[in-house]
Amino acid sequence: MRQYLALTWIVFITVLLAACNSTPKKSPAVQLNPILVKRLNSLQMPNSLAIPVARVQARELTDTWGASRSRGRLHEGIDIMAPRGTKVFSATEGLIADLRNNNLGGKVVWILGPSGSWHYYAHLDGHKRGLKVGDHVKKGQLIGYVGNSGNARHTAHHLHYGIYLQGKGRGVVNPYPYLR
Repeated sequence: MRQYLALTWIVFITVLLAACNSTPKKSPAVQLNPILVKRLNSLQMPNSLAIPVARVQARELTDTWGASRSRGRLHEGIDIMAPRGTKVFSATEGLIADLRNNNLGGKVVWILGPSGSWHYYAHLDGHKRGLKVGDHVKKGQLIGYVGNSGNARHTAHHLHYGIYLQGKGRGVVNPYPYLR
């Protein structure tokens, strides 16, 4: 009996130590619907896009592309100024590919759009309630609200909107001409 208890404790301690020393497993990534991804990839990227912030007109936009940013970075998008809580809409049809909160962009939404384009919405005050990775969104569908989260917490409320044509975070282009 003593040997059995000793062996049981050794196994228990071994399993416990292994669990404490192992790196935590990431939850499995949500897979985007391959049929919808294929359909989106077959669509042509539009020459013009809807302005993704409610009640903002093209004449109110300022081209902030390429402006200097902290740590020697250049601005990879356009800042669309609006009051906190103003509705943010998807500029294109697409799939919600990523929802997260990070130090740079704060609360962000990534949408996979037509022709494999990636659309980045950052500094949000919040995401639309119930929005999740894998959701199909239509052009003009509510995805979040203007804020100043992330590294914009000491700036005026705005949406940072970026477009990437060669993959998520790759092949950045100036969104300003698309919104005119």
